Amino acid sequence: MLPEKMRAVVASGQGDYRYEEVDVPRAGAGELILEVEACGVCAGDIKCYEGGARFWGGEGNPAYAEPPFIPGHEMLGRVAEIGPGYRGPFKLGDRIVSEQIVPCGSCRYCREGKYWLCGPHNVYGFKHHLNGGFAKYVRLPANARNYAVPEDLPLEKAVLVEPFACSTHAVDRAKIEPGDVVVIAGAGTLGLGMVAAAARLKPKALVAIDPVGWLRDLALKQGATHVMEPWTADGVAPLIAELTDGTGCDVYIEASGHPSAVSQGLQLIKKGGHFVEFSVFSAPATVDWSLIGDAKEIDLYGVSLSPFCFERSIQGIADGSLGTEGIVTHVLPLSDFKKAFELSKKREGLKIALVP
Repeated sequence: MLPEKMRAVVASGQGDYRYEEVDVPRAGAGELILEVEACGVCAGDIKCYEGGARFWGGEGNPAYAEPPFIPGHEMLGRVAEIGPGYRGPFKLGDRIVSEQIVPCGSCRYCREGKYWLCGPHNVYGFKHHLNGGFAKYVRLPANARNYAVPEDLPLEKAVLVEPFACSTHAVDRAKIEPGDVVVIAGAGTLGLGMVAAAARLKPKALVAIDPVGWLRDLALKQGATHVMEPWTADGVAPLIAELTDGTGCDVYIEASGHPSAVSQGLQLIKKGGHFVEFSVFSAPATVDWSLIGDAKEIDLYGVSLSPFCFERSIQGIADGSLGTEGIVTHVLPLSDFKKAFELSKKREGLKIALVP
């Protein structure tokens, strides 16, 4: 029997996040209630907390966040309640994760099979009708996309399923071929997941760029052949020129969230190369668009969420082909969510898991 009350992080507005007592959700028709084992802190959670225009409106963006809501979408837990009429494969006690988006099932994109581009685009943890995992219990709607997680997978590995699924989708979009020279800008959790996923495709060279030394070290463990700082005296460009006989990298994946990484990529990439844009930016990125068209005829690929990647992410983490060592740096109680945000912002932590 579920309790009536629980503790959760409640977002009432920009920067107004509080650890409060709230009602425990209950399962409606076809729904599940997840008892949260852990929930990872995403860079998007922090950018929302800090008032990013992508979430709260401004700079030409409509508001996406709809308070009050409970943040968190990198959820891991066990089925604690099953609603009437549920016809899915899971039973009480099963350990599962839920894909971050709950598609409506009826919009144009859903009808075309592109559920991850769903028009309403309801992602856990940003809207009052779809609370997230910074809580003890979470309601998983009937349209939720849920996946089994192996019982023997440690928390520090299992909590990476959602971000590594996003990384896998980014690498899918890059269309990497053996012999390519690939550059990945940003060695955070998602960038490191991309390095691991890209390494499995056997490129000629895999260059990870990040200003933080210990993250560059992790990139090497994930399979990078070269690591560099973004702004060095000799620069990244000479290395890429050396590796490609001066033509430029075949693939550039932007996963840093820093506007300068976009212009850097347009300079480094070859004519006809594949540029993959992943990040959610805190500020607009201004670039010379003539490089994309007339100068280089670059193929530009956006990345949204992680369609058809959760099962591959779970398998890759379980078999070790997607490395996880050193990526979860902290496991903190949910009440320490502000400490988790600060550690992430200062890059004193990488992936931080909150445990209710």
